[in-house]
Formats: sequence, structure tokens, C-alpha cells
Amino acid sequence: MEKAKSSAGGLKKALKFVFFYAVVSISASQCFAQSSAVTADKKAQRDREYLEIINSLYYYIQQNYVDEVDAEKLYEGALKGMIESLGDPYSQYLSKDDWRSLSDTTVGTFGGVGLSITKPTENKADKPAYVEVAQPIDDSPGAKAGIQPGDFIVKIDGTDTSTLTMNEVLDRLRGTVGEPVTVTIKRGKKMEFDCTLVRALIENPTVKYGMIRDSLYIRLSEFGSTTADKVKDALDKHRRSYKSIILDLRNNGGGLLTAAYNIADMFIDDGVIVSTKSRIAYENSVYTAAKRNTEVPAEIPVIVLINGASASASEILAGALKDARRAYLVGEKSFGKGSVQIPTPLINNDGFKITVAKYYSPTDVNIDKVGIPPDREVSSPEMTDEESEAFSKLMSEDTIEKYVEEHPGMSEAAIASYAKQLQKTYKLDLRIIRKMVRNQVQRTQKSPLYDLDYDLQLNAALGIFEEEDYGALMSQAKDLKQLETERLAKENQTAKADTEKQ
Repeated sequence: MEKAKSSAGGLKKALKFVFFYAVVSISASQCFAQSSAVTADKKAQRDREYLEIINSLYYYIQQNYVDEVDAEKLYEGALKGMIESLGDPYSQYLSKDDWRSLSDTTVGTFGGVGLSITKPTENKADKPAYVEVAQPIDDSPGAKAGIQPGDFIVKIDGTDTSTLTMNEVLDRLRGTVGEPVTVTIKRGKKMEFDCTLVRALIENPTVKYGMIRDSLYIRLSEFGSTTADKVKDALDKHRRSYKSIILDLRNNGGGLLTAAYNIADMFIDDGVIVSTKSRIAYENSVYTAAKRNTEVPAEIPVIVLINGASASASEILAGALKDARRAYLVGEKSFGKGSVQIPTPLINNDGFKITVAKYYSPTDVNIDKVGIPPDREVSSPEMTDEESEAFSKLMSEDTIEKYVEEHPGMSEAAIASYAKQLQKTYKLDLRIIRKMVRNQVQRTQKSPLYDLDYDLQLNAALGIFEEEDYGALMSQAKDLKQLETERLAKENQTAKADTEKQ
């Protein structure tokens, strides 16, 4: 009897679903028939039809699913699925927690560790939703501890971050100024170590600058609303001193397109700087240089430092200066993000961002998923497995911290001497060990603008100015259109060779 009752209930539900499907199908057929009859309204009719189907499915699930379903869960799932169907890694639904995380992890009147972070929404066994460091903020506890873009925070005070929401992560990283928080960092495949960070009030200066011998060194951490003004301040302050300029865009993940354009306009006196192209007419723009905005004379040599974390607005500036033959690029290939997104809030404190346009360099090249190669590649040597293990061990232990505490005010000579002692136990490049000791010595001080003992790329830039023929190097440098033509020809050649093998 119980079985028959159950079967009857199942049949009833099945018929209800068939009825639901039939109603939707008939409605859909009618809509399609009407839209065919009225060609001008075809798209509008189809849009209304799909919205009706989505609404019908939503209410059907609410009324018939075996368990009670939270409306917010269905809403978020629908929005996520809709945006994920675009297949665009930069378009995404932003939950309330995600929307909150658009701002820096630590700003305002609370204490924090100074790390801008991201976190996947989906936690999978083969790909845990660990917190990824997008960028450490200058002079912050995270930066002074040596945390780098691309590092993963796998634990916070022992709690696995893959199990936490973004909001919970932020709450754990923020806290009272002066209180410690321990994060477990995973770098690469084999390196994992703990860092104890003491929370501090965080400021995020987007521009830092100073003279290195005859060169004006300007480091840009992001492109904000005041970044271009601060770059102009740097140029004005040292106008009579500099004979060359180094723009450091390493680890700069981007920001405002207008800021990148305004800075490029200080170096380029004519022609296109960047253009944006979209299927929507008002999103199409061409940004051109104006001679009246030029701040740097054409005869002043310029080098731009880039790496794999230089993205978006950084690539707009680097690409514009390269195509205008106004700068020589040194470092590593940039990230390759050639699209424009606009974050948009929704009425319930969450939001979304979608790609609305792609940007193109002065030679009409879009570098999305390709990146900008440097004119001179200078990479830091990769660590061996043995070195990775030694680095993780040294970072996790308090050996350096205790020694520095017992020897306050260590000089560079003392740092070098202690590094040699450490190298007997920890098989690492002396340059790296000196940097680790120096970071600890300077932990309670304002971070220096640069570190010539450690920074291979900055040294290479200075060496070009001081020891090589900059003009000759620039005459041999290729613009992005030339590089794209070579890349496509090489890809076609490879494809052709593969076809012939088959």
C-alpha cells in the first residue's frame, strides 16, 4: 500500500513537471511564432521569452524541490551561471563579500596586514579555494615579510582558507593594531612556510620616487585617481636633476585607464596612446597625446620595468611607450590583460563586473592572453628543489628574527657577514639570504625605495643607462605590431608543420 501511494505521488509530480514543461513549451512556441511575424521585435520577444522561462523555473523549484530552498541561493546561482557562461575570466558575479573585497584588504581606521587578495568562489578537491595574493601594499606587514603576488594563503592562524568565505578571511586578517596573525604561505609547488604578521594601520601610496645616481626612479603600485598628479610631482621635483627615468610597473595589477593615459601623455607628444573598442558605440574611444601635456623632453632616455604581475593599465602605459618608441622595456613578459571591466553594484549590496571593451596599443594591437615581452629579458633565477626546501625552512623558523633582535641596528656589513653564516646551514643564494635578513632588520622601519643588492632588473636598467648605447638599443627595439606579426607567422609555421606530419 505504501509503495502504491509512493508511486502515485511520483506520478503526480511527474505529471506536474510534464504540465510545467508543456506550458513553457507552448508559451515558447507562441512567442517564437509572434516574433517571426514581427521581425523588428524578434530580439525583444526572445529576451522576454527567456526571462519568462527563467522565472517559471525559479518558482517551480521553490514549490516542488524535495527540500526547502533559500531564495538567495537560487538568485546567486542564476547570476553566477549567467556570467560564467560568457567564458570570460574577468567577468564575474560579486557577492556581498566579493564586493567588499574590491577595496584593499586593509584600509581605513582598522588594523590589517596590507595584502590585496582574491579568492575563488568554488572549492574543489583538486583545486582548493585558497586565498591568492594579488599585491602586497608598500610598507605593510605583508610586504615587509616578503610575501609576493601569486603567493597563496592556505591557512590563517591554523584555519584552512579553502573552507572560509571571503568575508571570514577579511575578518581574520583585520584586527587590532599591534596584534599578530600567522598566515601559512604556499609559493610554487613545493614551498610552504608560516609568516607571523603584526597588524598595522595601512596606507597605500600609489607612487614612490627618488634619485638613483643620475636616474629618476618612479615606482607605481597601482593606477588611482591621484597617480598621474603624483608622477607629475616627481618630475617637477627632480626636473633639474635627472638625466634618465625608470618607471617601475612590476607587480602593478592596473587600475584606472585614464591614469595610465595621463601618465603616457607626459612622455608622448603626438599620436594615439590607447584606444578602446566595443560593440557598443559609446564604449569606443581613442585617447591621443597632446603636445601641451608633455613633461619629459624627447631626448631623456626612459626604461620601463615589467614582470608577470604587470597587468591592464600597466600594460596600457608600457605598450604606449613601447609603440611610440619612447621607452625600452626591461624585465619579464607582462600578464596579458587587454580588456576593460566596469564593476556595477546591484540594489542588495552585491554586484557584478563584465568586460565592456578591449583596448588596443598605438599600433592597434590587443595583448589579451599574450602579454608584452620586454626588449631585454631579465629574470630572477628559479630555485632548485633543495633551495625551495631551505627557503621554506628558514622562513618558518625564527632564527633570523632572534638574531636581529639580539643585534639591533645591523649595518650592511653585518647583514652580509650573518648571511654567510646562515648559508652554511641553509643552501641558498647569498643575495636571497641577505634580503631576508635585511627585511627583518627593516621590519620596524620605513621600507627603502629600492634594494640594489637584491634587485637584478633594476640593476640591469641602470647598467643600460650607464654602460650601453641607449639610442642604438631603441633603434633595434620592435613595436607591438612587429612582434605580433612575428608571433602569428611563427604560430602558422608551427601549425603547418604539424599538419604536414599528420
